[in-house]
Amino acid sequence: RLEEFLKQEVDLELSTLPEFEERVIDVSEVEQLMNSINTIPAPCAPVINPQAPNAATGTSLRVCWGLFSDDTVECYQLCYKPVSNERHSDEQAEHTLKVKETYCTITNLLPNTQYEFWVSALNTSGISPPSERAVYVTAPSPPTIKIKKIRSCENAALVSWESGDINPVDSYTVEL
Repeated sequence: RLEEFLKQEVDLELSTLPEFEERVIDVSEVEQLMNSINTIPAPCAPVINPQAPNAATGTSLRVCWGLFSDDTVECYQLCYKPVSNERHSDEQAEHTLKVKETYCTITNLLPNTQYEFWVSALNTSGISPPSERAVYVTAPSPPTIKIKKIRSCENAALVSWESGDINPVDSYTVEL
């Protein structure tokens, strides 16, 4: 059969000319799908630690927090403001710091003052919900001894001092 087929004349001309369309393929859906696969999720809310002993001076506080998930975090956003008992406490100045670590020492604070802190985690996908708020307190400023009011006798001494703090101090330690 092959031999007979090869003996025949075959017309190789196409009866119609092929028309090729210039097609633009829209890959935006595929691209969007690929980007969604490679995107990391926004992090979970960090957990702020309560104030640690000896983490305060009269003008500074060391604040620590943790992230209890395997989320990718580029930095943290630490926010704080002084705690006020007044009704206009929302008008208090709110401060925000960007921090790379899970701790921060805040300086230039007022002595014997309560501050409210909260933190959020950030990555390329977005920002986490804020942590719960924690209240930290700076140490009181040292009292001033009233030198003119010092009195003494053979077995006793009277020493007076005054606190420069606005908020009341719990106790004082007198050393001889």
